[in-house]
Amino acid sequence: MCVPNAASGHSLTRCPGIVEANPRKFNLDATELGIRKAFITSTRQVVRALLGESGSQSWSSGPDKYSRLDRELQLANSHFIEEQQAQQQLIVEQQDEQLELVSGSIGVLKNMSQRIGGELEEQAVMLDDFSHELDSTQSRLDNVMKKLAKVSHMTSDRRQWCAIVVLFVILLVVLILFFVL
Repeated sequence: MCVPNAASGHSLTRCPGIVEANPRKFNLDATELGIRKAFITSTRQVVRALLGESGSQSWSSGPDKYSRLDRELQLANSHFIEEQQAQQQLIVEQQDEQLELVSGSIGVLKNMSQRIGGELEEQAVMLDDFSHELDSTQSRLDNVMKKLAKVSHMTSDRRQWCAIVVLFVILLVVLILFFVL
């Protein structure tokens, strides 16, 4: 089978000759063969025109053959590296800004936690004072309840009547003093 090779210059001439010699092998009729010949002719003209425009120096062999390609690759590589460095620098700057924001937030949280800690200490002192006051009040209340229990447990009626009479006399004295003065 005839496969055109771009590296060989005579492949455009050799392949049509092989196909013309044995068209049945390639299942081609005369019209298809004519179309292919016309295509090859036009392709040859395009190749010649391209070769004429580019000049003979670009197709020459030797050490300068790939130097332009090397320069382009190095230039593209340096552009890529510069872009990557710029992107990394931008990312680092963004991270620095975010770290500064986080640092500020942490400072605010630290300040708030110190205030809360101070308030908790003050409230703990207040609760201790309240607990001591509650204990002393409870003990006084217990004493009063014991005295009330003593008074309410007077078993003799005579004592109760004596207490009532004494209280009534005190009430009369208070009323007399109130109206006289």
